[in-house]
Amino acid sequence: MGQTITEKIFSQHIGREVKAGEIIRCDIDMVIGNDITTPISIKAFEESGAQKLANPDGFSIVLDHFIPAKDIASANQARISRDFAKKHQLKNYFDEKDMGIEHALLPEKGLIVPGDVIIGADSHTCTHGALGAFSTGMGSTDLAFAMITGGNWFKVPESIKVVLSGKPGKYTTGKDIILEIIRLIGVDGALYKTLEFTGSTIKHLTIDDRFSMCNMAIEAGAKNGIVAYDEITAEFLADKNLARAPRIHYSDEDAQYVQVLEIDVANLDPVIAYPFLPSNGHSVKKAVEDKIKVDQSFIGSCTNGRLADLKVAAEILKGKKVHPDVRLIVTPGTQKILREANHLGYIDIIVDAGGVVSNPTCGACLGGYMGILGDNEVAISTTNRNFVGRMGSRSSKVYLANSAVAAASAITGYITDPR
Repeated sequence: MGQTITEKIFSQHIGREVKAGEIIRCDIDMVIGNDITTPISIKAFEESGAQKLANPDGFSIVLDHFIPAKDIASANQARISRDFAKKHQLKNYFDEKDMGIEHALLPEKGLIVPGDVIIGADSHTCTHGALGAFSTGMGSTDLAFAMITGGNWFKVPESIKVVLSGKPGKYTTGKDIILEIIRLIGVDGALYKTLEFTGSTIKHLTIDDRFSMCNMAIEAGAKNGIVAYDEITAEFLADKNLARAPRIHYSDEDAQYVQVLEIDVANLDPVIAYPFLPSNGHSVKKAVEDKIKVDQSFIGSCTNGRLADLKVAAEILKGKKVHPDVRLIVTPGTQKILREANHLGYIDIIVDAGGVVSNPTCGACLGGYMGILGDNEVAISTTNRNFVGRMGSRSSKVYLANSAVAAASAITGYITDPR
């Protein structure tokens, strides 16, 4: 029987054919830590007696959750990573001098390459599967083991084949597609499996759409999400100084899947995930009927903080004003995205409309800072999770949506169909 793309990536790395279900030891191309998780990894690394990193060029630290430091604790936490990076002369260390949310920044830097095996101590590390890599989240001590040895243990995941057909309508994006998938299979529907995105729709999806889809694979319980390399991938990588040569793989026609899920994207409306699960998805039409008043609209995060998100927000906001009762917060994914958006005039449009633009940070998404919700407040948000208390008060509510919906809702004060 043939192999899936995920099985092929592991096979290439360990030098023999592997199948889903096998437990293997595999070298890792890129290990990723952030300001919250890396200090735990550093402590485990140092307590082990290790003196040097097994693969220093394959280790990245990105300070992105609470940077610039929001308080004394976060400043001290960041200091641990800074000192470690300096001690080990770490090449791939990013803080205020070159800021970005890790899952937006590292692909931008050419540090994520097709065919890679990647782990990060952050659950949304699966984002990088958009470039045809195997990428997954692990714990901080798993990260330490990889820092010391250069590899880790994996159970090769079974795969679910998601066959997408049709061309998406206006304002239906990769975010809506993944929310629809999660609605259909649930938050544990892909538990420890690969979500492999295929079908005729793929050629209509930008690289930003693909990042959004792979990013939220974890919200369906998946080990990883992945999209095979194609012309759109090549175009994104064309101007990057890649850290490694790409290793391009495609699933065989007779590859084995535990499930095949077919979705007609041409008929898909923008999807709104109601509280308190990403799987609680409904058409934006229902949300409009329900007349859901919002206090805050947030556009950003590793799911939707890319240039395309700022572009669509600016298109909708141009010449209009944010509703008096709404706070619009926009967080670009990286400094490069911020600079490009500024050059293209998007930032002026957002600020003129009454929005505020922050530095690149994960802060608001996890209820850290730069957009905390108060008691009983309601947010329309382009983030990835809407659990109880996710963005602030436990009595607040978060509705997940794409950036067009968030921008339109900021103007009207209610969840709104941007069409």
